Amino acid sequence: MSPIRDRAIGVAVFGVPLLWITVFMLLPYAIIFTYSFWTKQYPTFVPGFQFGNYLALFVDPQYFRVLMRTLKVSLLVSLFAFLLAYPFAYYLALRCKSSALRTWLYLAVIAPLWVSYLLRAYVWKTILGTEGILNSFLMNVGVLSEPSDIFLYNQFAMVVTLTYIFIPFMVMPIYTALEKIPRNLIEASSDLGMRPIPTFLRIILPLSMPGVAAGFTMTFCLTFGDFVAPFLVGGPDGNLVANVIVTQFGTALNWPMGSALAIFVLVIVLAVLSLSDRVERRYSPKET
Repeated sequence: MSPIRDRAIGVAVFGVPLLWITVFMLLPYAIIFTYSFWTKQYPTFVPGFQFGNYLALFVDPQYFRVLMRTLKVSLLVSLFAFLLAYPFAYYLALRCKSSALRTWLYLAVIAPLWVSYLLRAYVWKTILGTEGILNSFLMNVGVLSEPSDIFLYNQFAMVVTLTYIFIPFMVMPIYTALEKIPRNLIEASSDLGMRPIPTFLRIILPLSMPGVAAGFTMTFCLTFGDFVAPFLVGGPDGNLVANVIVTQFGTALNWPMGSALAIFVLVIVLAVLSLSDRVERRYSPKET
């Protein structure tokens, strides 16, 4: 095969994806990055080069509170998703003896991904509402005498809803990591007299850390950029950074500030991805 033909095949294979990434990802990010240095002057904005938009993220209390709230909610969602997903994935990978049952349980986790995201979020608005299942249950058992509105339009509702929505992204990588653990390592630990808990802490958990890191990364990043669930169940004090970005590009018509927020979110996501990559390399089995 001639070098010219090899080059033509390489361009055909990699050229189209590279062009797609450049036009629809790198170029928009470059435009947003440029806008983030511009200045807002009512009713529009003018080109410039200043760091006031980025400085406002930390100086202006309203933006700082939103960023801290987003970080808090993202960490809580990731933590609760992990606490629910790890025992489930552990049972599927290491304890479930029936392959049919394992398949059905796994499908039960990933099946909600086939349903509209908006529908899954709206279902929790119905469940947590004053006439929802939760209030009805508490009234039937005598805990409440009348419907309560404390379950909806707050951070609790956001954490519950987002945990339910994103828990499949925590289960899948943890299950994959646990399934790849050589069973002879666990058997050798038992033969050497190590109890189940030390075996879990010294063998199973470290070898599953790449899956845990991947699950935390996906759950955290998806929560950090979500704006639908806060809109439906978050209430007036439940706005996250994505909702503020939408407002800046829409109602407020402050593209420079919206761009600065978007770039800051991108930096946070890249930092989380970098940390996750380090954890995965640290705990991945070394090839000999």
